[in-house]
Amino acid sequence: EQEEITGRLPTDRVIVVERFRDEIGDWRVCVLSPFGAQVHAPWGMALQHRLAEELGWDVELMWSDDGIVVRLPEAVDHLPVDELMIDPDELDELLVSRLPSSAMFAARFRECAARSLLLPRLRPDRRTPLWQQRQKAADLLAVAAKYPSFPVLLETTRECVNDVFDVPALRQVLTELRSRKIRVHTVDTDTASPMASSLLFGWIAQYMYAGDAPLAERRAAALSLDRELLRDLLGAEELRELLDPDVLAELEAELGRSAESWQAKTVDHTEDLLRWLGPLDRNEIAARFAGSDQEAAAAVDQLLADRRAIEVAVAGVERIAAAEDASRLRDALGVALPPGLPQAFTDSVADPLGDLLTRWARSHGPFLEREVAARYGLDLDRVARGLADLERDGRVVRGEFRPDGAEREWCHTEVLRVLRRRSLAALRKEVEPVEQPVLARFLPEWQHVASRVRGVDGLAEVITTLQGAALPASMLESDLLPTRLPDYAGADLDTLLTAGEVVWVGAGGLGANDGRVRLVWRDQAPALLADGVEPVEGELHDALRACLANRGAVFWSDLVAAAQGGGFDYSDASVLSALWDLVWGGEVTNDSFTPLRALVGGAGPAKPTSRARGRAPRRPNLRQLSRLGPPAATGRWSLVDPLREPRPSATEAAHTRALQLLERYGVLTREMALAEGAEGGFAGVYPVLKEMEERGQVRRGYFVTGLGAAQFAPGRANWAA
Repeated sequence: EQEEITGRLPTDRVIVVERFRDEIGDWRVCVLSPFGAQVHAPWGMALQHRLAEELGWDVELMWSDDGIVVRLPEAVDHLPVDELMIDPDELDELLVSRLPSSAMFAARFRECAARSLLLPRLRPDRRTPLWQQRQKAADLLAVAAKYPSFPVLLETTRECVNDVFDVPALRQVLTELRSRKIRVHTVDTDTASPMASSLLFGWIAQYMYAGDAPLAERRAAALSLDRELLRDLLGAEELRELLDPDVLAELEAELGRSAESWQAKTVDHTEDLLRWLGPLDRNEIAARFAGSDQEAAAAVDQLLADRRAIEVAVAGVERIAAAEDASRLRDALGVALPPGLPQAFTDSVADPLGDLLTRWARSHGPFLEREVAARYGLDLDRVARGLADLERDGRVVRGEFRPDGAEREWCHTEVLRVLRRRSLAALRKEVEPVEQPVLARFLPEWQHVASRVRGVDGLAEVITTLQGAALPASMLESDLLPTRLPDYAGADLDTLLTAGEVVWVGAGGLGANDGRVRLVWRDQAPALLADGVEPVEGELHDALRACLANRGAVFWSDLVAAAQGGGFDYSDASVLSALWDLVWGGEVTNDSFTPLRALVGGAGPAKPTSRARGRAPRRPNLRQLSRLGPPAATGRWSLVDPLREPRPSATEAAHTRALQLLERYGVLTREMALAEGAEGGFAGVYPVLKEMEERGQVRRGYFVTGLGAAQFAPGRANWAA
């Protein structure tokens, strides 16, 4: 019977999305799936968060072992299937954002707090009623929410994600949905199918007493990056390049109720129009009324007769206003009110001007101060002060928004959020993915292999592209740099190194005489130089560390003296071997590239020996060592740790790494970020990339087929691809 109604059965290869209207005319969407509640619960939470961002209000949703049920408001007539295809890379962030607002989180928090003895019983010989436990836990959660690293909060999150949910299974399902291994079958039905009816039975049980859920169990704290610091790092709100003019015009028509589908049709609609937009003259009302001008005038007269609206003079113009706005117009604008209004409409409110400015902001696109001042007949400075107060409260933001604008505008935060999302959606539709061979042709050109820049300036461009990447030292000057610089000379690199503009740091050994190194501009070293590998232990290594820490940059002879100063008879070869152990461990560097060239060219250290095993190190053939020491030890040696100072915050480091990955690859995919082996992998930079996309600094799209949906690129990379 199910197959007859929906056409397909839900299996592990097919997910059925069924849509129908319920008894009161609202849309119900049932996602029928056999994967169980441990998969459906986190999927539903992530979907609920996504739909809340898309629609602007919370969507009622329920999950069970057999699927997910979504109730859409009457104003929303469809649920795009794409909204179900949550990107696996976004899953963790969506869950962490939504989980704290769930009743499950509050219940688990209460249990964790009780186990950790943070909620002791006043009388151990008596049970504490559950409702009192909830109140006590709510008080504790309200305090703990201010400290995201509070251990019980972290344990509650861990318990929900690891013990209650099966996040790895959900990630696999979403990955297979994206790759089309699991297909989605959508169908509209007149009534609920048998399987959907079973889900709806659980819906009734859940929502019949939804209002009785303890308020305390709906409070939570979100754990995330330092958004304020990230906003400062990314700069001011400059979105002229991001916001689409057509999208802006469409949204302004909706907010201003001039769009055909948003126009007033009845007397009640006209009253709602006045509440939403504020005072309007009769012509403005008629322009937003779906009927004739006579019908609009009749609706206004009816509102005035019923005392639901009043006629007042605002900025010298006769306008119609909702009766509820009487005190705001009087106290903020000095408007004279008609007699006979109820006291409830004339009692003063806390912030009359703030209310008027907030309403203007939420019903308009980006606007200027003088536009509001002219509309309400206010002093420009007073409007500026009022908007500044709203900015401090987080209700409006200021920036460069209008694509054709020349000044900094104001915009309501929710309006800007919707405008961003719609503009990003329009941009993503413009992207047409290319095949992977196109990326293979693009990447060498992006990294200057095809363009082949020249001179010191060209070397600086190449280093900017490659900095932070762990590159084999033996290939650096034989392959990597010459293929990008036809006239490459080692002297150019030495010039940048000795001038202190560029540094090189070891990133692990590769055999006896080779290893990986990172070239980094000195000012970006704190963010791009990760901590070294596990330090090498030994008396000789400790002696070298102590010498470098106490004396700073030293030469080879100083290191030998420090190694032999403790009464040990270490050979030059042993000291050299220990020194390069520290180099490959990322602890020591040199201000020249000469010793590295000598090492990979064959003049490297002898095989190291261990004094811990009781064997005396063999002295090298003195004829192989120059008077100034071996070639692989020339130059000044110093510790790397001072280059990592001042230590950046996690947000600053993630911001720098994200910019560098974009600089290196042009089109950044998850696989590229993982291949770097950077701290945190792709998840470590994804929140930064997402924030940059919302600001128009990068674009996200499906640029290259077969490499996942989470692909980012700067604007110029899009055109090049």
